[in-house]
Amino acid sequence: MRFLRIAGLAGIGFTLVLIVANTFLLSSGFPAPSEAVAPERLAGIFDGSERTLRVASAFLPVAWLLSSIFAAGVFAVQSGRDVRRGDAWSVLGLAGVLLQNLAFTGVEATRLAMTAVESSDTLAGLWVLYNGFFGFNQVFLALALLGFSVSGLKGRMIARWHAAIGLAGAAALLASATTSPLATVNPLSLLGLIGWLLWVVWIAVYSVALLRGRLDPTRVAAD
Repeated sequence: MRFLRIAGLAGIGFTLVLIVANTFLLSSGFPAPSEAVAPERLAGIFDGSERTLRVASAFLPVAWLLSSIFAAGVFAVQSGRDVRRGDAWSVLGLAGVLLQNLAFTGVEATRLAMTAVESSDTLAGLWVLYNGFFGFNQVFLALALLGFSVSGLKGRMIARWHAAIGLAGAAALLASATTSPLATVNPLSLLGLIGWLLWVVWIAVYSVALLRGRLDPTRVAAD
């Protein structure tokens, strides 16, 4: 149970790190993904707020570490019950988190690359690459929410309203990811934001349950 509480703390820490990192991005004036941005405006943002953007990126390794620990805790709780039922939903959830961490590495690496270029054409190309990584990254968030929500619901480890938050977030993220390549400005980018917010809420609720010791894998496996 000690690791589960550590996983709960990691989940809470992950949400806090996301809030702090995004606060730095907003303060720098960095545009939202899929926003139509002229290369000149991007160049001005990087010239005036390069240090702030680098600080925002510096939070991400800790965020990936914390999200992986949280996902391992959720998997530890859910996997025993899944095996007994012949399911693999928890495996899908864990894979989604790990793949999301990998995909978002591309997002951050591209953003750092934009701080080092001077050509407006190169900057415009990197912005498209950044949006591509960011858009497709949402698929893996959807996988994590889908897998862990279905597993938790079938195993009676999370409430129906909690699972509903996860499934709604997964649907919103998948819709946003699917439409992101279709236009320079994604018409469903707002759905991506809603899905991301639901993802953060889902993690916070599950983290509290882990911290309170309400999820006992020994009892779950014995059911």
